[in-house]
Amino acid sequence: MTDEKAQTQEFKLDPDCELRFEVETKNEKVTLELKSGLAEVFGTELVKGKKYDFTAGAKVAVFTWQGCTVELVGKTDVSYVAKETPMGLYLNCHAAMERLREAAEKDETRGPITMLVGPCDVGKSTLCRILLNYAVRMGRRPIFVDLDVGQGHIAIPGTVGALLVERPSNIVEGFSQQAPLVFHFGHKAPHMNVTLYNLLVTRLAEVCSDRLQANKKARISGIVINTCGWVKGAGYKLLTHAAQAFEVDAIMVLDQERLYNELVRDMPDFVKVVFLPKSGGVVERSQAQRTEARDQGVREYFYGSRTPLYPHSFEVKWSEARLYKIGAPVLPASCMPLGMKAEDNLTKLVAVTPGPNLLHHLLSVSFADSPEDDVVQTNVAGFVCVTNVDVERQTFTVLSPQPRPLPNTVLLLSDIQFMDSH
Repeated sequence: MTDEKAQTQEFKLDPDCELRFEVETKNEKVTLELKSGLAEVFGTELVKGKKYDFTAGAKVAVFTWQGCTVELVGKTDVSYVAKETPMGLYLNCHAAMERLREAAEKDETRGPITMLVGPCDVGKSTLCRILLNYAVRMGRRPIFVDLDVGQGHIAIPGTVGALLVERPSNIVEGFSQQAPLVFHFGHKAPHMNVTLYNLLVTRLAEVCSDRLQANKKARISGIVINTCGWVKGAGYKLLTHAAQAFEVDAIMVLDQERLYNELVRDMPDFVKVVFLPKSGGVVERSQAQRTEARDQGVREYFYGSRTPLYPHSFEVKWSEARLYKIGAPVLPASCMPLGMKAEDNLTKLVAVTPGPNLLHHLLSVSFADSPEDDVVQTNVAGFVCVTNVDVERQTFTVLSPQPRPLPNTVLLLSDIQFMDSH
């Protein structure tokens, strides 16, 4: 700190107002404390007198229904109070979902399955978090499904996943990642392999459906689905495919009337399509910020965020690992074996020969015991990152959340790279 005393700002918020602040400077820390009244951050209640620390990259909105006083200590890049927020509308959505859950409880049917759609940077994942937190605060156990492979809120970028949400998200760290169900996609955007993406969405929907059958509390609570920001052309088709696969009851469209009108036109009558404004606090991210957020997601997977994790580093012999990627280049129809379709190639397991090209790439550790299993549709146990390749000794070194040996030997290569700077 250059100045003697950290900068302290106090804000008195009227009911239905929101304090928005951002921390951008590297190595800067801003501490938030609720002094009086009641307030929440993305649907999680703040504990009075508790200090919450935010670091570079944090974009936070402290909302109050009743009014409150909060204090910020440290240098914020932006901090202001907004009197206009869409929180009332978001609460109405929660209330509508809650009514459906009450009906499901009474009739022993399943609760609402809601999908959030809209272009990039309109606050989809934030609204998911608010709706999930409100549900949990009502004693519900909803399933959170993340189909946004670009950011990967449940595991890491390049994956799709589902998570049973049992407690409100941590103000700083988000939802607790216990036993998420994760599938390897291996790219940062769905368009890199649309066939594989749709296959995984269908598979994830099947598994979630089984989970709802097996768990009464989850069945009543329903599912909240976050999607990618690709909403035009082929991207729109991905959304309608996901809506069908998950048999959604409601689609919330953030900020784009065109998309809203297309969905109203194309969805069956029993699917309710709702248009919602985005919050004025939503910040558009540049390509560089998206890449930085992706890196941060991977870094937190290995090193933790507020509670540090200590990953392990060890060597793996090439002979001990079975490396694959999913999807071979598509051949022209004239070169295809009889009866094989071009898209079959996109979901095929292709063996990868280890070599220097693995450096910095993430590998998913599959639960599949052998390549004969349906590896593509098998969920993964976790991830390692290749930090060194020794061609002479035929080994590669990995950064891993747990000590050697790897829990399984079938490894799936991801396009996504991570430069370990620790």
